[in-house]
Amino acid sequence: MKILELGHIVLYVENLERSRHFYGEVLGWDEIPGNAPLGVPAAGFTSGRTHHELLLIEVGPAAAAIPKGRRLGLYHFGLKVGDSDDELREVIAHLASHGIPIAGASDHTVTHSLYITDPDGNEIELYVDVLPPELWGDGATLFAPIRPLRLLRETDGASLRRDLR
Repeated sequence: MKILELGHIVLYVENLERSRHFYGEVLGWDEIPGNAPLGVPAAGFTSGRTHHELLLIEVGPAAAAIPKGRRLGLYHFGLKVGDSDDELREVIAHLASHGIPIAGASDHTVTHSLYITDPDGNEIELYVDVLPPELWGDGATLFAPIRPLRLLRETDGASLRRDLR
């Protein structure tokens, strides 16, 4: 067996309308029209790559929240938002216009990344590839030390940094 690609992510959410707004309006995913035949409120989203990449299923306010700190399970999922630092700067402005705080930022050598959380506390990496695939190498680049992301121009007098947990 060989995995061909990551197909989709399914998230349980407390409030479907709140998450529908976040993933559709803020992050810009296209919602798939129609009603889910699951017997529970659900919504599907796609970037256009496949039939769906994200499915949200409402479980309501009585569901247990994601525990804080180190734990087993999902750490974060990554969404590619472009191919340049200028596009990542545009993402920063877009997030700010929607009141979404940036939880961190990292230079991973292969990618430049911002980190945010969704309304239910799931961490999301928004990234741009900064090295072409032919320079990714044998894994040494992927596991290169994580550095502070110096994304803002020198004239801005600041940098974004992600502290490792």
